[in-house]
Amino acid sequence: MIARRSGRPGASPRREAGDVPTLPAWKAFVVQLSRDTAPGSGIFAGRVEHLNSGRQARFDSPQSLLAVLDRLLRDIVDQST
Repeated sequence: MIARRSGRPGASPRREAGDVPTLPAWKAFVVQLSRDTAPGSGIFAGRVEHLNSGRQARFDSPQSLLAVLDRLLRDIVDQST
């Protein structure tokens, strides 16, 4: 299922001072799939990048994508404490 944003393009929900956003920007990632990745191809590869730090990692399966995201997320949480 793909979630779609409602409201004006570029608009963000109003927040009270001190509110923590549900989807914080410092936890944003980009997943880029290889040109050969396609349904039914058996190929699922690419890279993931943490937008805030620029850290990148490659993956070659759905499981390795999840492992990479887990590792990067752990690293950024550890750095913030």
